[in-house]
Amino acid sequence: MNVLVINCGSSSLKYQVIDSVTEKVEAKGLCERIGIDGVFSYQPAGGDKEESEKPMPTHNEAVSYVIEALTNKDTGVLNSLDEIDCVGHRIVHGGVNLTHSYIIDEDVIKEIEGCSDLAPLHNPAHILGIRACQKLMPNTPMVVVFDTAFQQTMPPKAYLYAIPYKYFEEDKVRKYGFHGTSHMFVSSRALELMGNPEHSKLIVCHLGNGASVSCEVDGKCMENSMGLTPLDGLVMGTRCGDIDPSVVEFLCKKRGYSVEEVLKIFNKESGVLAVSDGMSDFRDIADAASKGNDRAQLALDMFAYRVAKYIGSYAAAMNGVDAICFTAGIGENNGMIRGMICDYLTFLGLELDSEANKVIGEEKLVSTANSSIKVYVIPTNEELAIARETVALIK
Repeated sequence: MNVLVINCGSSSLKYQVIDSVTEKVEAKGLCERIGIDGVFSYQPAGGDKEESEKPMPTHNEAVSYVIEALTNKDTGVLNSLDEIDCVGHRIVHGGVNLTHSYIIDEDVIKEIEGCSDLAPLHNPAHILGIRACQKLMPNTPMVVVFDTAFQQTMPPKAYLYAIPYKYFEEDKVRKYGFHGTSHMFVSSRALELMGNPEHSKLIVCHLGNGASVSCEVDGKCMENSMGLTPLDGLVMGTRCGDIDPSVVEFLCKKRGYSVEEVLKIFNKESGVLAVSDGMSDFRDIADAASKGNDRAQLALDMFAYRVAKYIGSYAAAMNGVDAICFTAGIGENNGMIRGMICDYLTFLGLELDSEANKVIGEEKLVSTANSSIKVYVIPTNEELAIARETVALIK
């Protein structure tokens, strides 16, 4: 089966076509600046990347360009639209009711709309992408896969906040956790590498510009560092992570900000960007730190420290840990930061193989044979995870 995987943002649309039998990516690309001036990219497997400006007033035009590129006589990978057997849509927030993946119907779309207040920048955009695909492919089955679904196994002691219970009952205020598709893929792959043990305790560190840590017992998620929104948890590229809620009130009173202005600062102007004084790319930060930039070094130290704290707390919550996995842009490609994090964890009996830890972007065991905890680098593949979920439901 050919699966078209769609990931819509408010002004963007990422896409891939995956052969479900071979699990190879046949083509991929990105639509950017939807509603502005429009930039379209397309790359078939083994071919050159094409990029051009195209008018995209809405997501309808973006999806049309995707279909046009995929079925192009010269560079397309499909002969016609009929060769798309199913479509998998990534959705950020499923709220409390959408607890797994679903074949799309109007009831599911209404549920996604119903929890849009929990992800106002994402869920409405996802619905636009669904509607655009339905318009062009009305007879093609489609599936939604939720970032929050994998975390639905968290127990109440983990996901509830210690605030009046009515805010959970009436307004659904609770920890949801995010990056669930990535955490699911990586934890499943780690169990395979470990020989699918009968009992397992894993910690997955999804470390990129957005970052989160999760822990799984026997493959089921018990905790995730993100909360009601993706702002909570680790220090990230531009997000502050954990912070005293009173800081919001303090800045509003002290500087005359609105709540919205403070949250914009926390989401867009904080994290390592703020600490390093203007850098959010960890490669730039590491380079500056190596040249003696104290603020850049502080940003690295804060990031590694916070990740290590979460690993330590999750090891305590599970009463042990068998393996720690690093994934996403930083987790897969930055051995220095992996080393900084693991330096905090030697008390657990963790021993890193310094030579193996030089790996970049490849699956590898990077702990020594004597280490009491296995440490893996496992490249994530959210699109493949979505394709697998889609095919499983369609079949």
